[in-house]
Amino acid sequence: MMKRRLFSPGPTPVPEEVLLSIAQPMQHHRLLPFRETFARASELLKNFFKTEEPVLTLTTSGTGSMEAAVSNLLSPGDEAIVVKGGKFSERWGAICEAYGIKVLPIDLEWGKSVKPADVRAVLDKHPGAGAVFTTYTETSTGALTDIKGVADVLGGTSTLLVVDGITGIGVHDFRFDEWGVDAAVTGSQKGLMIPPGLAFIALSKKARENLKSSQCSRYYLDLGKYFESFEKGQNPFTPAISLINGLSRALETIFEEGLEEIFRRHQRLGDATRAAVGALGLQLLPEIPCNVLTALWIPGSIDGIELLNYMRDELGVMVAGGQGHLTGKIIRIGHVGYFDDFDMLTAIAALERALLHCGYDHETGAGLVAAHKEFIKSY
Repeated sequence: MMKRRLFSPGPTPVPEEVLLSIAQPMQHHRLLPFRETFARASELLKNFFKTEEPVLTLTTSGTGSMEAAVSNLLSPGDEAIVVKGGKFSERWGAICEAYGIKVLPIDLEWGKSVKPADVRAVLDKHPGAGAVFTTYTETSTGALTDIKGVADVLGGTSTLLVVDGITGIGVHDFRFDEWGVDAAVTGSQKGLMIPPGLAFIALSKKARENLKSSQCSRYYLDLGKYFESFEKGQNPFTPAISLINGLSRALETIFEEGLEEIFRRHQRLGDATRAAVGALGLQLLPEIPCNVLTALWIPGSIDGIELLNYMRDELGVMVAGGQGHLTGKIIRIGHVGYFDDFDMLTAIAALERALLHCGYDHETGAGLVAAHKEFIKSY
């Protein structure tokens, strides 16, 4: 027998009580029982984003909410500053270009994090830029961005700050209102611990003014329609009813644990996994690591694809590999969402065995001991 264990940075494992909520009998989305569930989830989402503004729910992947942000806030011909430091931050640029928006790139080496001063330098040259698009935690590299620092640079300007928080929100502290973020998105299959299929977007009052002037063509992702329906406690189109049932239960679970405790848990999981990586003589990829996942270089002496396949096929532990030019060069061990200390010890044990199988010599148990010591520190 082999038990399969998922350690990707999304989709992530789903708590049992959330799965049961998703499995409830189907309801009609315009009737009161579901509308009450939707209202409860929407109110908790505001707490999740730490905002007083509405948080809209879209039936789409996280990329759909990114596209909604671009197409509702800007117009063809506008300029936008795009921070590019990985596969997912580069997606902001691709979406902007699809809508005829001129991209002003800040190109980073994958694994590096943008500095607020870098944003200021580009903004000084292009003060009319409509928005800065950035990524809180870059899932392809494990790098963390100082969103508050970037927000401080934009304070008092007309330029909007738009944040991809698809993996970061719910793992690291995120304060939409206090920091002065103008638009933020996240997805269902990360810190919210439900299956893929939902995305969420919050807009500041400043950003909502742009809805009136944006000239981009749109229909299903027209956020004006969502705001109109939100006032009535509904969605403009048929929502993913079962997933919203799960969302409501997942949010209840999150606030039973408490956001601050969740942030501490993810910090503990990240610290322990990084300690294990160091004890095994391996190197991290990111300059400033996030707590969503641990991205590490695979030793050049071994076959990275073989390592991933052995963990998956022989040990039942599914982690993520590298993307783009990092394919076969890194692995990414997720610890976002429904994970605890002992889950990470399992992932580290599997990594140790796979490394030995692939010919990388190390002291057996060194990673486990280092991780366990890190966990003990936090109690």
